[in-house]
Amino acid sequence: MKPNQIKRLSRLYQRQFPTDGVYSNEQARELAELSTDTGRQLGLLIDRQGKVSMVLVGDNRSIYIPELPRARMSSGRLRGLRLLHTHLAEESLSQEDLMDMVFLRLDSVAVLTVSGGFPVAVEAAHLLPPNPDEKSYELFPPVRWDRFEHDLGFITTAIEDEFGRQVDGQGLGSDEDRALLVSVDETPRPVQELSLEELAELADTAGLVAAGTMIQRVRQRNPKFIMGKGKLADLEVRALQANASIIIFDQELTPTQIRNLADITERKILDRTQLILDIFAQHATSKSGKLQVEMAQLKYTLPRLVGKNRAMSRLMGGIGGRGPGETKLEIDRRRANDRLARLKDELKQVRRHRSQTRERRAKAGLPVVSLVGYTNAGKSTLLNTLTQSKVLAEDKLFATLDPTSRRIRFPEEREVVLTDTVGFIRRLPPDLKEAFRATLEELDSADLLVLVCDASHPEVEEQVEAVRAILEEMELNEIPSILVLNKWDKLDEEGREAMRRVFPEGIPAAAVDRPSLEAVVEAILGNLPWEKQGV
Repeated sequence: MKPNQIKRLSRLYQRQFPTDGVYSNEQARELAELSTDTGRQLGLLIDRQGKVSMVLVGDNRSIYIPELPRARMSSGRLRGLRLLHTHLAEESLSQEDLMDMVFLRLDSVAVLTVSGGFPVAVEAAHLLPPNPDEKSYELFPPVRWDRFEHDLGFITTAIEDEFGRQVDGQGLGSDEDRALLVSVDETPRPVQELSLEELAELADTAGLVAAGTMIQRVRQRNPKFIMGKGKLADLEVRALQANASIIIFDQELTPTQIRNLADITERKILDRTQLILDIFAQHATSKSGKLQVEMAQLKYTLPRLVGKNRAMSRLMGGIGGRGPGETKLEIDRRRANDRLARLKDELKQVRRHRSQTRERRAKAGLPVVSLVGYTNAGKSTLLNTLTQSKVLAEDKLFATLDPTSRRIRFPEEREVVLTDTVGFIRRLPPDLKEAFRATLEELDSADLLVLVCDASHPEVEEQVEAVRAILEEMELNEIPSILVLNKWDKLDEEGREAMRRVFPEGIPAAAVDRPSLEAVVEAILGNLPWEKQGV
């Protein structure tokens, strides 16, 4: 560009634009003349006081908006900047212009069409608060450049007021704790809805508020963003309307997808695996539990330690190996691998210790009864009621991570060891399955498995099937088992009859009510090898 053009562009920073419109007539003529003279599209980012915050110079077809400062950013607020830019051809607002407005949360975007050095037409758009039509933005039709009559400043204030009213009405608290739950899958919509209900429970356990959901059924997931760019724009607007600062996907995201999503949005991106790992990290209290969680987190993070430059220098001599040494990324990766090796050694020691404990139990001749089941089915409550213990039992997923064993004396001087284990869940991350092998090894020595299910849960059949599939995968399906239909008191007569048809072998019980557990105790006594105690 010529020095004179640069000087004229710099003067734009001194202009005061109207707060209730797009520009004055003189400013429109100046922009049209400059854009024609340089042969480039020009863009201005203007704050709410009418001051030019940034001047952008593109090529003849587009402009590039660099990363903007995060000042005044809240998940439920607009950025406080509007974009005004020129088009050299007679074209209206492009899809790319609208995407910029969505992902950058701009107050509005306006395009001034230029021809022969003169302004021709103007077109503008702005985002919308939640509305019955579920529209993302309002697009004003193009008008002659000097006939634009909409007060964009007033519209912006009204939009933010509406966002504030929506949030106050929902009573959701801090925006840092609000999450939008998203499912992008090939499965039918009802299946996705049920899976999102479980994801909402996981979010609640992690201390987050599910501020909204979004479902997309696809034939094939987009390898770059998991969903298409247009649907991503809808997702961003939905997150803005829900005042959510976190987006949680019900599917596991690839490292590439996480990186691309992080580049395109300023919200925190999580997937189902990260959420479960965070819950485990919050609930792990014992040394072994913390070791298992850390190992799973490292295994998840390691393939996601990816730099933007693939040509990294290496520690080796000779031609092609000289350079500054290891990059920070390589150091992080090497440290993670070293830590993983140490964690594996420590977990082997944990397994040995638990193996010795099991051997001592075997020598004492005490039968072992293990409680298994879907997470939050009521296993810990059942253990507490039967043994009069005070093991942590909460109405949350994964409240129990570490195995807990208690002796219990039955009538006729019979004693057993009752063990509570970590709850199962569908689509448990593979790394967590391996990390928690030390915990689930307690099941290997069990003489009887008590499969506890939440009979009042709408997906009880799927949950029981998931638990049985995991037991079969772990080659534990040969161990005798009984099925306890917990939370029987929450069912009406119709629900109870349905459960009897589906699970005729099930034993009705309410873990909080000790008298209701008599049938469970009788079933345990009837299925144990009492010859261990010489009975």
